[in-house]
Amino acid sequence: MRKTLLVMATIFLVSFTTQSGTITDKEKTDAAKFLTETENGVLASVKGLSEAQLKFRPAPDKWGIEECMMHIAAAEKLLWASVDKQLKENANPEKRADIKMTDDDVKKNIESRANKVKTFAPLEPQNTGFKNLEEAIASFKENRGKLIDYVKGTNADLRNHVVNMGFASFDAYQMILFIGAHSNRHMQQIEEVKADPNFPKN
Repeated sequence: MRKTLLVMATIFLVSFTTQSGTITDKEKTDAAKFLTETENGVLASVKGLSEAQLKFRPAPDKWGIEECMMHIAAAEKLLWASVDKQLKENANPEKRADIKMTDDDVKKNIESRANKVKTFAPLEPQNTGFKNLEEAIASFKENRGKLIDYVKGTNADLRNHVVNMGFASFDAYQMILFIGAHSNRHMQQIEEVKADPNFPKN
C-alpha cells in the first residue's frame, strides 16, 4: 500500500511540473485564429495610405507607420527564430517553474500599450534591412503564413520547451501567442499615429 501511495504521489508532483508536450487541437485552432486575426488587423491598418501618411511621425522620437511595419516584420522573423532554436534543443520542462503567465496573460500583457519598452537595436526600423513598406509587408505575410501553417500541423513538444526572454519566461506555445500579440501591440501604435491631429489627410 505504501509503495502504491509513493508512486501516486510521484505522478501527482510530476503533473505540476510538466505538461503534455503536444498541444491540443483546440490550442492549435485558437492560436491559428489569433495569428490570423492579428495579421488581418496589421494589414488593414496600413492599407491605402499615402507616402506622406506612411512617413509621418507624431514626434521626432516616435516611429511613423512605415517604421512600425518594418519593426513588426523584423520581430516576426527574429522571435520565431529564437523559438525554433529552442525547439531544436532538448526539452527543458524543469524551466516551467519560471513561467509566471497564463496563455491569456501573455496576450493581454504583450498587447498592452500601457508600458512602453525600448526595442533591441536589430529591431529598430533603420536596422531591419527593409527599404519600404512593401518589402516589410511581404516579409510579414510570408513569415506569418508559415507560422500559421506550423501551429496547425505541429506535434512538437511546445509546452516543455521554455524560452527566457530576459524579462519573463514563456513556453514555445506561449511564444506563438506572443508573436501575434506583439504585432497587435504595434497595430495599436499605428492607429495612434493615425489619430494624431497632425496626421496628413491624404
